[in-house]
Amino acid sequence: MDEFSVERVLLATSLVPAGRVASYGDLGRLAGVGPRQVGAIMRERGSEVAWWRVVNASGELPGQLMERAVEHWDAEGIVHADGRVRMRASRVDPDALTASYRGSD
Repeated sequence: MDEFSVERVLLATSLVPAGRVASYGDLGRLAGVGPRQVGAIMRERGSEVAWWRVVNASGELPGQLMERAVEHWDAEGIVHADGRVRMRASRVDPDALTASYRGSD
């Protein structure tokens, strides 16, 4: 993965506000990469940003991250149950995220 793509994904992630989540696909659309690439970037460099705010389209994270994520979700008021974020309640507004991303150039 080229550094430019990595930086775009990390920037998009940094714009997800506390108390909200975005899917890998949401961030990929902003950064111009696929959801799997977002996942790979988060796996390698996610510790640089609020990684717990990035979940799959079903609101889930890999098992090894779940326990740590739940602590962050509770602290931020992210609605979750049964090991997944309730996307309807907690997903960031895609239009607002896009506007923030475009305004950060």
